[in-house]
Amino acid sequence: MTEEFYSNGKLLLTGEYAVLNGAKALSIPTKYGQSLIVEKTNKPNINWRSFDEKQNLWFEAILIIENNSLLFEGQENPISKKLIEILETAKKLNPNFLLDAIGYNITTHLDFPRDWGLGTSSTLINNIANWANVDAYQLLQLSFGGSGYDIASAKNDSPIIYQLKNNTSIVETLELNWNFTDQLFFVYLNKKQNSHSAINSYQKKEKPSEEIIKKISSITSKLIDCDSLSEFESLIKKHESCISEILQQKTIKELLFNDFTRAIKSLGAWGGDFILATGNDLEMNYFRNKGYSTIIPFNEMIFS
Repeated sequence: MTEEFYSNGKLLLTGEYAVLNGAKALSIPTKYGQSLIVEKTNKPNINWRSFDEKQNLWFEAILIIENNSLLFEGQENPISKKLIEILETAKKLNPNFLLDAIGYNITTHLDFPRDWGLGTSSTLINNIANWANVDAYQLLQLSFGGSGYDIASAKNDSPIIYQLKNNTSIVETLELNWNFTDQLFFVYLNKKQNSHSAINSYQKKEKPSEEIIKKISSITSKLIDCDSLSEFESLIKKHESCISEILQQKTIKELLFNDFTRAIKSLGAWGGDFILATGNDLEMNYFRNKGYSTIIPFNEMIFS
């Protein structure tokens, strides 16, 4: 018997960092994601193989199932160690997990490059949670941590408003009726950002004021309802200023693109992964001329 699970990647358009403190965030699932295929076997181990978007094997491990626990066969590494931690955490949440067969062949396939930051970890967590029949938000908190917006996007095929209230995930699906998406595009900054490290660093800072959290929530609401590109650009500039104030960091536009004539917004952890920019072919060529070759139009990135 074979089971297959699939989860969407994500991009956080608003509320980065501040979502941890209760700000409303706009997150969108991407057309790119990750699958997990489970095949039961008669050997007492888990044979795990992970493939990237080019079908290249990037991780392989054999986990021995022994005395209701998992042991790594061979020399352990950070990836195998984390994988065992996730699977054993899932088993604690559901003691019946991994008891329905002697062993398993597991295959995962990414639709996107691992360094893009679209959710290699969150899509894996959601897929394992679905396989283990456990709560994906709990599994995330007990393994990687974070706000959980990426799990919500992994589960949904439409944009969402995500908010944490009393440590509970509030998720509202919606449609974005923007008539200017042909003038929005994403640029990969040629640098993978470690979200876990960024969150840890943020949480060591002074907690942002209630006033600025409300301001970010208000920008999110206005951005969802805006009906012109000029208003959109104005709102993302205000959002960048708010997060810049919280982090005490310059915006990515100030750091790298201060001569860009249109608007730019960081997405997720600042300093890497993708940015959102406004404009058309002329603006795309601006980034190409600076050495940024991965440029994806909004409508080619976003799940629809």
